[in-house]
Amino acid sequence: MDEILGQVLRSAVRERLDVLSELADRADASSLLSVARSELPRLTAGWRALLTAHEADEKGNCPECSGRRRPTRAPCSVWESAYEHLVAGALAPRPARHLRPAHALQPATPVP
Repeated sequence: MDEILGQVLRSAVRERLDVLSELADRADASSLLSVARSELPRLTAGWRALLTAHEADEKGNCPECSGRRRPTRAPCSVWESAYEHLVAGALAPRPARHLRPAHALQPATPVP
């Protein structure tokens, strides 16, 4: 049952990301503004919650990524991914719209 629920959850999240990507690429300015106002607060809240769960403990390890026998030093891959997508990725130049295929989506990085 957990496997089926996991598949449903992953599929729903991927579909939502696809819809948002499509809107970002194709929506007119007023629609895009409306979507940004409703979705950006939700997305930032989601990132904050995820990063809070992966905050370093008193030993400097990520409590979510660490196992009993193998601790994972902070910053973990979740923090590295957040930096890459939210900070460093914002600095990287994007190809012009006419050079990007409409269906080209970046594959999601698995979260441990």
